[in-house]
Amino acid sequence: MKSALDISGIVSSAYIHIPFCRRRCFYCDFPVSVVGDRLRGETSGTIYQYVEALCQEIAITPNFGQFLQTIFFGGGTPSLLSTEQLAKILESLEQRFGIASEVEISMEVDPGTFDLAHITGYRNLGVNRVSLGVQAFQEELLKVAGRSHSVKDIFAAIELIHKVEIAEFSIDLISGLPHQSLDQWSDSLVKAVAINPTHISIYDLTIEPGTAFGRYYKSGDNPLPTDETTVKMYQMGQQVLTGAGYQHYEISNYARPGHQCQHNRVYWENRPYYGFGMGAASYIQGKRYTRPRKTQEYYQWVQAGSIIDCEVTPPAEVLLETLMLGLRLAEGVCVSRLEAEFGEGKIAEIFQCLQPYFAKGWVKVAAGRLQLTDPEGFLFSNVVLADLFNKLD
Repeated sequence: MKSALDISGIVSSAYIHIPFCRRRCFYCDFPVSVVGDRLRGETSGTIYQYVEALCQEIAITPNFGQFLQTIFFGGGTPSLLSTEQLAKILESLEQRFGIASEVEISMEVDPGTFDLAHITGYRNLGVNRVSLGVQAFQEELLKVAGRSHSVKDIFAAIELIHKVEIAEFSIDLISGLPHQSLDQWSDSLVKAVAINPTHISIYDLTIEPGTAFGRYYKSGDNPLPTDETTVKMYQMGQQVLTGAGYQHYEISNYARPGHQCQHNRVYWENRPYYGFGMGAASYIQGKRYTRPRKTQEYYQWVQAGSIIDCEVTPPAEVLLETLMLGLRLAEGVCVSRLEAEFGEGKIAEIFQCLQPYFAKGWVKVAAGRLQLTDPEGFLFSNVVLADLFNKLD
């Protein structure tokens, strides 16, 4: 049988996609399977079958030579897993790759999907970082977004997380929701700071085709906030969170000093990683691959041997990806590293393309690193990157 990845190298991070949700949020375009209120403890059925396939995929993936340093359970709603199912997945990873003693194990969790026994079980299995999908602290906005939890559920979940003393605790918020006002956004920021998580992520709503929002709304139209309002929301988030002592280390992410998400840095630094599960992406030895996004197609793919057959990413695309991802970080990208990898001539071309944005104050070079400025450069990052892509592609 042909191996899942017929290449070699060193990889130390793994993303695990858990595609189950109680309901699909109106903004979501991730590959998910709605399971309603059917939760844990299945000895057969949808979640059980998926975990079996997931572990089979892990078991036939080559080991590229280093214990896992970061593991991220995303979704979907990973907190719909039972502790037994989580243990089975982690055991599969340990057997195939080994897990470092100081590993960061992150799990996305949603309010109302776990109790004290489950969050305690997750922690005991090694989960040391959780990301709570709050999104908003207003009941009306939770309903607008199609969330399955209430504000009461949010605070109950936070109490449980504090009770089990999970070391790293992040909150996710969304700005630019339909009908969302600046006052509501300010209230969410104030409440998030008062909770005092070690990490806060802020995502500006994107209207994706094929989602409920994609059918209901057209970007830029009422009841969506105007572009002017969403800019103010971004600026307010930056001011409130940095004023509260959080470092704005990535376009959408803020952390207390020493509490950045190490797994996500793997993506932004364009380093290799395994991806497992329906719709998950992997990047190994210069090859990117996304698994089937539909459940039965994923199962068939695993049964056929999880064969990955794709081309190495061309150097020009690697350069663009390095810029697109690395410039999301406040520290930016190292100019000397770019020159060493892609040549001084190509870097001179990049700087020529960026001259208008240096003049606007959106881009700068500091300590030998090319950076977007905060907040202006971050706000207009899409403009800068689109121009680079058009001129360099």
